[in-house]
Formats: sequence, structure tokens, C-alpha cells
Amino acid sequence: MVEAVLLDLFSLPANSQTNIQGLLCNTVETIEKCSSIPAPFVYVMCCQRQGDERNSEQESSLPDLRVFQSLKKRLEVVHASTAAAALYTIKQRLDEKDLSVIKVILPTLRKDLMKVYIDHLFTPVYQFEFEDLQVASDCKNLQIAEPQSEEQPSSTLDVALIRSEIQRYLESLPSLKGELTILRSSLIPGDIFLHGFTTRTGGISYMPTLSSCNLFSSSKRRDPQVVVKENLRRLANAAGFNPETFRRVKIDHGNAVCIMGKTEPDSYDGIVTDQKGVTIAAPGADCIPVLFADPVRKACGAAHSGWKGTLLGVSMATVNAMVSEYSCNVKDILVVLGPSVGPCCYKLPHESAKEFHRIDPKCVRLFDSARPYIDIRRATRVLLESGGILPENIQDDSVTDQNQNITFCTACHPDKFYSHFRDGTNFGTQIGFISLKE
Repeated sequence: MVEAVLLDLFSLPANSQTNIQGLLCNTVETIEKCSSIPAPFVYVMCCQRQGDERNSEQESSLPDLRVFQSLKKRLEVVHASTAAAALYTIKQRLDEKDLSVIKVILPTLRKDLMKVYIDHLFTPVYQFEFEDLQVASDCKNLQIAEPQSEEQPSSTLDVALIRSEIQRYLESLPSLKGELTILRSSLIPGDIFLHGFTTRTGGISYMPTLSSCNLFSSSKRRDPQVVVKENLRRLANAAGFNPETFRRVKIDHGNAVCIMGKTEPDSYDGIVTDQKGVTIAAPGADCIPVLFADPVRKACGAAHSGWKGTLLGVSMATVNAMVSEYSCNVKDILVVLGPSVGPCCYKLPHESAKEFHRIDPKCVRLFDSARPYIDIRRATRVLLESGGILPENIQDDSVTDQNQNITFCTACHPDKFYSHFRDGTNFGTQIGFISLKE
């Protein structure tokens, strides 16, 4: 069922766009008659040419469309200098209202180009259907026509130009929720390694649970890959690494480890390298982003440790990979546990809690309840120490430093961190990253 209609007038000649009312009336009437639901939201995207000055009187003429009473307050005309800017503005309106099913009415020749914009600016959360728009030769009337079956694919040049246009627009957007902040550990020597843990500030993601420096995109969330890429570019600039040599683990909630330079597994929650200038990272939004550094053999690693990965020993699997691949001594490896959900907030079903109780009874609080509180950080520390990591080489601020400058509880600090536990399915993601300096 269509929830919104997008009318693309962006490519129409400038002289026709000055008479928006005349162009819209027939189309709005058709939308009213043909829509499967009463009065969907209607967004019209138009090109605002350079030097095109629209005064308040011209803009205020739009309410003359009030004859379509059910569309009053549901029709918005968006003027922008680029199609990327107009479409991204409309995406924000759709997201404010949690709309996902959109009918796009546009000139036939625009369809393939529009699909490129949509592929980049939207995710599979949204559903689009298309109808052709016919423009009379005098450019004063619009008519919705039956969709044409023949489509010409966009050229490589068209796609490259659209990508460049989108990138330039996103780069121009202001940072949200304050400046970009990176948390760093004093345990990891800064003369050898570049590292840090991100917070949620300083990016351009605008949806409440994803705002603002979300660093992960998926088919189930509304933040597209191009926005995450722009957030990463801003992080790279602030931290001093090359975003083109950035590698993030491919989450499977298991214990597989990728060795940089060898065949990459289909999925893995740990990654290690001894290559200079390559930044590796692990995400977390309650799960622990764990960083590993060996200043002697000059190697590093990152692991994503949720409750499943913790039980499967992903942190020690990462340590073992550093030992076997780079001849690291386990007693030289430094480990930092990043922001993650604390035992103050995190609960699991009793059956899962039993596994943590076997690691250490102190990992579980209210063990006899249906959903006991779980300390995945303590379990990680116990497993690392059992594997030979020295206790003094593990940083978990919730134990070692009550000022907590890194190992915050993500669920307890909505101003600083994302949390799946707290925010639900459309949650944002922060990361821990590390690299050997060149």
C-alpha cells in the first residue's frame, strides 16, 4: 500500500518550474483519484537554478492547492540545486513519518537515473514503484501514463557523476550532536599504534536511534552505505588514518579470525594484521569492541565480542592468531575492552546464563531468576587471563578505573553511545579501530 508519492519535476525546463501550481493541479487530482489510500503524503522535487530567487509571495502561492482538502499539510514542494539534495531532503521527511512504500512519478527518461539515486540514498527497508509522467509540449500540463517497459540502463559515466554529486552533497552537511569524539587508551603506546573507540557524535546520520556518527549499514536499517561512508571519512580525517585501507570484521557472532593478507573468510568476528597503515576495526552496540596490540612484534587485532562470541572465545582466538601468525608472545599482548553493555543492564535467558556461570559464577547476578544479569566483560577477562594474558595488560575501566574513560556501559549513556538493548532494531553502531603507524 503506497504511503507517499514522489513527483520528480527536477528535469523540467526552468520556465515550466516557475508555474508549479499549473503543473501540479492535474497530477494532484489524479493522485487523489488513483491512490489506494486516502491522501498519501506527496513530495515534489524541483530544481532551484543558480540565482533563482524565490520570495515569500511566490512560495506562499502554494496553499492555493487547498482545494484538495485532504492533501492540505500533506503536500510539500522541495527546491534544491541538485537532485541528491532534493531527494535526501525528501528521505528525511519520509523517515520522520516512518514511511517506507513510495510511488515515484517521473518522466520516462529519468527513471534509470532516479533508480541510481535511490540505490545509493536508500536501503532495502524502502519499497519503490514507478509511474511514467507525460509532459504536454507547452509544459503546462502533466499526465500520469502507463509505465513503459523498455528501459535504457544508465551509463557508467552517469553513475559516476551521480555518486560524485551525492558525495559532494553529504560532505557539505554539518555534523550533528556536537564534534566527533574519539576515546583512547593509555595502555596502547601511541608512538607505535593509532587507535580509538568512537562515540555517537560528529556524523551526519539524522534518525534518532542512528544519530549521528553511525558506522554500520545493513539492509534492515534506514541509514544507507553512502552516509556511513561519509561518517567514516570524517572519522578517518579526525583520527589520521586512510579510509581506503580500512577493514571491518564481517560479523557472524562466532570465533573465526581473518588474517590480513590471507584468504578472507565469508564471515569473521576477529581480524589481525602486522601491515603498517592498514586500519582494522570491530563494531559494537552493546557487544564489546576489543582491541589487541603487541608493541614488541608490532602486530594488532580487533574483535567483536557479543555474548555468543564471548562464550565461543573470540578474544582468545584473536590472541592465538597473533601468536601463530606473527610469533607474538602472549605476555606482550595488550587488550582493551571498549564501550559495551554492562552487568548493570544486560540480561539473558537462564539457559544462556548457565554458560557464563560456568566460566565464573561472578559473571552472573540473580542467577535463579528467569533472566539473570550477565557480565560479558568479566567473562572476557577471565578467558583472556586463562589463556595467558597478564591481568595488568587488560583494560576494563569498570574494574580498573572508576572514572571510566573507555569502558562505559552503552545502555546507560544514550548521549554518548548506541545500544541495541536500549534502542531496538533500528540501532546505530560505534567501533573500535587500530592500526600500526607507518
